[in-house]
Amino acid sequence: MIARHTFALVVALSFSASSCDDFLPAAPPDDTLLDGPVEGLSEEQQRQFLLGDKAFNDEVFTVETGLGPIFVATSCGSCHAGDGKGHPFTTLTRFGQADPSGNQYLDQGGPQLQHRAIPGYKPEELPAGATFSRLTPPSNTGLGFLELVSDADILALADPDDNDGDGISGTPNWINIPPYTNPPSDAVTQNGKYIGRFGKKGAVFNLLQQTVGAYNQDIGITSDFERRDVYSGQDIEPEVSTQTILDLVFYLQTLKVPIQRRSDEPEILQGKDIFIQISCEACHKQTLVTGNSNVDALSNKTFHPYTDLLVHDMGSELDDGYTEGSAFSYEWRTPPLWGLGLAPQSQGGEYFLLHDGRARSISEAIMLHGGEGTGSREKFSQLSTEDKSLLIKFLESL
Repeated sequence: MIARHTFALVVALSFSASSCDDFLPAAPPDDTLLDGPVEGLSEEQQRQFLLGDKAFNDEVFTVETGLGPIFVATSCGSCHAGDGKGHPFTTLTRFGQADPSGNQYLDQGGPQLQHRAIPGYKPEELPAGATFSRLTPPSNTGLGFLELVSDADILALADPDDNDGDGISGTPNWINIPPYTNPPSDAVTQNGKYIGRFGKKGAVFNLLQQTVGAYNQDIGITSDFERRDVYSGQDIEPEVSTQTILDLVFYLQTLKVPIQRRSDEPEILQGKDIFIQISCEACHKQTLVTGNSNVDALSNKTFHPYTDLLVHDMGSELDDGYTEGSAFSYEWRTPPLWGLGLAPQSQGGEYFLLHDGRARSISEAIMLHGGEGTGSREKFSQLSTEDKSLLIKFLESL
């Protein structure tokens, strides 16, 4: 009798399990997601990745945990849903620097506007006369690969005097860096400045600086790396631990690269050929290589981000009078195109492209290219309707 009941229970549980599997939704394909770790992490590294993931996506700061008193957001993930691009509602405002001579409004709250405040405090307002730019948060994936591209490789792509005569004259944004960034021994300097590679202007040196700055400027959170309170201007006790900072940096470094979809389909390959033919790849370099890393999964890897990490003259239409580092106000870093086709997933089902989200489609973004992008824009405008469609399909596959 006991055996019969036991057998019946096993059968019932097996049927129940298989029935549940039938009703559970399938996991989304990996190539439709931007979050997730790079393959090849050790167990210890996977644990640190998860701790960083928790700090980035789960921790929402409050008054009790150090929020503000003036701020932009209450968490990292609120600006980068699914590690994707931000929406106009999460756009940042930077102000105070009109040319490479430096920010003239650091004593008036620059470089970032904290437009929200906790009860009892007033949010910042733009100072009279300050030039400013609105910057839409970028996606986070693949950042560890970009961080590991050598300065020598970036400089090899630069052509500030357009010696090859192709109309493209990209240059690094040379920036001052905080002492805590600990540049590698092979970092190249120019008059004491280093090559920036993150941010819309390429004005951030590495992911540690990006993380520390985002905690401080976006959320009003101090750390051992940056104790200055954005409201009072005074040094205060750290409000987030050093270990949490390091876990979050590791998370950003080890997020996977976006996976191209339908890469072998004839239409996608034709679109890629058109991309190259109209000289888009002159700035959006298809292939880069990482250097040595203490994370084996990132070390000496060939990857395809479609960027040269340089800043380029993009013309008067994209010149909003604000800059950072040594870049001019009309210069912008070439944004990586990988993950472009997944951007609407984190932007409310629509595109908000270029530095401030003004372009509502890929075609519109191309047609707003000026300066060094003028040649490609004109070639695009002269394409047949069919070839334009093939190009867009390729870009949407990235």
